[in-house]
Amino acid sequence: MFDGFEAITVETGEVAIRLQRGGTGPPVLLLHGFPQTHLMWHRVAPALAREFSVVAADLRGYGASGQPPSTPDHAPYSKRAMARDMVAVMGQLGHSRFSVAGHDRGGRVAYRLALDSPDRVRRLAVLDLIPTGEAFRRADMRFALGFWPWSLLAQPAPLPERLLGADPAFVVGYLLDDWGDTPGAIPDEVRAEYARALTPAAIHAICEEFRASATVDYECDEADRGRRRITCPVLVLWSKRGPVESWYDPLAVWRDWADDVRGRALDCGHFLPEEAPDETAAELLAFFRE
Repeated sequence: MFDGFEAITVETGEVAIRLQRGGTGPPVLLLHGFPQTHLMWHRVAPALAREFSVVAADLRGYGASGQPPSTPDHAPYSKRAMARDMVAVMGQLGHSRFSVAGHDRGGRVAYRLALDSPDRVRRLAVLDLIPTGEAFRRADMRFALGFWPWSLLAQPAPLPERLLGADPAFVVGYLLDDWGDTPGAIPDEVRAEYARALTPAAIHAICEEFRASATVDYECDEADRGRRRITCPVLVLWSKRGPVESWYDPLAVWRDWADDVRGRALDCGHFLPEEAPDETAAELLAFFRE
């Protein structure tokens, strides 16, 4: 599905990161969400590659990337660690400064990257999310019921691992249909690939990533709140039919974290790059060209 792209693995010294790369021009990094892999960008990456050097990577723990051992504080699966992976990957590919777009969990890695390594990030696009600390601060009954993976997958091992591992294909299909709102947008072969990637090791790594969100990632956001800001331009895109639209004022939330913020809702469900690929690509192209 990535015609003209090359699949490679980059060793960072901490973990092996699997990615697809293609195109020429200024570098752009694409990061996926849960329960997906880099494959979620298969309808957007080729459009971007006409003008940019595109890298679509699997986050550590996900897809074909490595799953390093965790620790009691879950730090190996923090967004800070994942952002460090991407700085190393892009550096090895010859890109010392680049733009980045992240959806869902990948968006959390992307904004942490922009905060921790501002000299590396030229432009930042975040798709259908607000910062982790902001989400937990605003959590209520709607959040607990609607974003149930946040609380379920953050429970101590092995409960969530056993539940998710009992039927990964069902969980993937349920999430894609529950959070998505564009029938047929994610074909069966893509769904099957997402389910296939949920090996026992990957499931444990993903649960560790959610545990990190509720601990070290939240603590990082709280430490930065009002003290550090995202210095690059920020594009915020979100689902017009989903919780980010109905629960928050996403532009106002992001303006508490960055000075140059613009964006809009797209008329689709949560999975913007798959449900509205043409609109998503057009927005990213216009933003990254500036």
